[in-house]
Amino acid sequence: MTQTITPRVRTLVLLLLAVTGILLAGAGPASAHAALTGSDPQQGVVVDKAPTQVSLTFSEKVAMNDDSLRVLDPQGRRVDTGKPSDISGTTYAVRLRGGLAKGTYTVTYQVVSADSHPVGGAYTFSVGAPSKTSVAVGGQDVGGGVVGRLYGLGRYLSYAGFIVLVGGGAFVLACWPRGAGVRAVQRTVVSGWVTLTASTLALLLLRGSYTTSGRLGDVFDLNLLGQVLQTKTGAALVSRLLLLAAAALFVAVLFGAYEKRDEEEKRDLTFGLAIGGAVVAAGLAASWAMAEHASTGLQPGIAMPVDVVHLLAVATWLGGLVALLVALYRAPARTPVGTVAVRRFSRVAFGSVVALVATGIYQSWRQVGSWSAFTGTRYGQLLLVKIGLVVVLVGIASVSRRWTGRLTEAPATKAGGAATAKETVRLKEPVGKGAVSDEGAVAEKGSAGGKGTAGDKATAGGKAPAAGGKKSGSGGKAADGDSRRAAQLARQRAAVDVARQKRLRDADPGRFGLRRSVLAEAGVAVVLLAVTTVLTQTEPGRTEEEAKAATSSSSSSSSPASSSSGAVTLDMPFDTGGQNGKGVVRLDIDPARVGGNEMHVYVQRPDGRPFDIPEVKVAFTLTAKKIGPLPVAPDRITTGHWAASGVQIPMAGDWKIAVTVRTSDIDQTTVTKNAQIG
Repeated sequence: MTQTITPRVRTLVLLLLAVTGILLAGAGPASAHAALTGSDPQQGVVVDKAPTQVSLTFSEKVAMNDDSLRVLDPQGRRVDTGKPSDISGTTYAVRLRGGLAKGTYTVTYQVVSADSHPVGGAYTFSVGAPSKTSVAVGGQDVGGGVVGRLYGLGRYLSYAGFIVLVGGGAFVLACWPRGAGVRAVQRTVVSGWVTLTASTLALLLLRGSYTTSGRLGDVFDLNLLGQVLQTKTGAALVSRLLLLAAAALFVAVLFGAYEKRDEEEKRDLTFGLAIGGAVVAAGLAASWAMAEHASTGLQPGIAMPVDVVHLLAVATWLGGLVALLVALYRAPARTPVGTVAVRRFSRVAFGSVVALVATGIYQSWRQVGSWSAFTGTRYGQLLLVKIGLVVVLVGIASVSRRWTGRLTEAPATKAGGAATAKETVRLKEPVGKGAVSDEGAVAEKGSAGGKGTAGDKATAGGKAPAAGGKKSGSGGKAADGDSRRAAQLARQRAAVDVARQKRLRDADPGRFGLRRSVLAEAGVAVVLLAVTTVLTQTEPGRTEEEAKAATSSSSSSSSPASSSSGAVTLDMPFDTGGQNGKGVVRLDIDPARVGGNEMHVYVQRPDGRPFDIPEVKVAFTLTAKKIGPLPVAPDRITTGHWAASGVQIPMAGDWKIAVTVRTSDIDQTTVTKNAQIG
């Protein structure tokens, strides 16, 4: 039996590790719920007079520390003074030193959004005229690196531990009370508690470094830990640890006092355990709901209870599935998981799926908001993958339900537990010579009225034993040998009986089919959990689209001022077709007149971060007068920023401006737009 089970279990574990590695490695830095929607001075602007402060506006309230907002001069020295201040709830400012020299300044920010995820970025503005800067604004690896990957793994393990702990306990209480005495089920539920506790402690230690420096050495920084404990996420993690202490008591009673009670006493204790376990499970689920996506944004008062129900439904279904899988493969023959238990779980799982679908529809509407966000944002794309996996899981579950309907109870053992002649397993006798069958052992024990054995008679050869002390000594040794051999034969008979019962139980085709389908369900559930973990670290589609709209609105609101001075600003999306080839080019021409002009080119990723690409080229063409193309090769100022001075426009008119963007050695594209110059 072990040789059949082990490869399948090993395959499931390898699948879990592989999917976790792929998804968490591919997740990159965690996107956040908050997004930068405005700044003063604006990105890329050239101001005549040095500002006294820099302010940033986000899509929601964020948490800041003393170093969350920094301003650096062209040599990389800090020019900000004091702590960042909250101006209007979502706008934060930091004061600047007086007498700033001309040149390009870099603004960097690293904050924590209301749903616990870190977000960071950088941009530049110039005083007087642009200049080269030694500050690199690319590679803002907020929430990434080794610490980010460890934090993501900790989140995955915490979800997995919660599911196994809650779902396994619910399976035993609601479906299979006899399972409380099965060692394999006990180990499974306890391992869920251990995994959730260990991962929660790890998240608490990693949190400070995850949201600030990203250095592995800061994990045990007590100052950072103290700051974490004062945040909403820190409070949620500490609450989870306290609830896990209550969960430990629940597990101890479930597999201790509860398992030892008779059936009538178990029924009385089940109600109390169910109430207490439900309260603890809801509290554990709330530790996620109170600190993540559900706690901020649209309708948080409704979203948090819905999120708790969603998590409990997932745990009851998938955690019960894990417990059922363990019971089907590892439960001893004397206490097999019966048809009644499997059918009970089938009904419980169906109710969980209904709750999961209902709460999932609400969460999808709340986090995505529009059909375009399903395909146009990373959150929407991951959500589509999750929905597809749930559909596959439900399809496999329907197959499991059909196998459940075909289940029969395991055949009862024969009277007295003795094997029939056809079921006899030949076993070598460990004491004495030769081999005996199970029936031979029974016959042997029955001979001589239980006082002697066939082996004793053969040894004596039918003669009387020697007289005196030798007789007594020989009799004592023979008695000791008989008792040892009788014990060994008893163990052999028990092993034969257990093997026979397993063989008869596993001969049921319904049980065999159910084991296969439940194993397939568990494999899909592993992938689904990994996708869900990445989804919880991704900026919701609704927020991403609202941030883009706010940024566009901010840009358009600044256009009249620019046009009054003659400046032209053009935004041109591009896609080179390679990996990470999408972005936006912003072209600023000032004062957009005949003669010399200042030109700035900003290349950004779709989320607004600077895009570090190898080359940008610009060409001007006046088609009506057959002038051009007039090429311009701007100089690279910093990551995502190019500039050129003295760009000559020889004649007023409707100019076609072509920008060629190269993102790799082979991936490039040209985008065009017309603008009135002069």
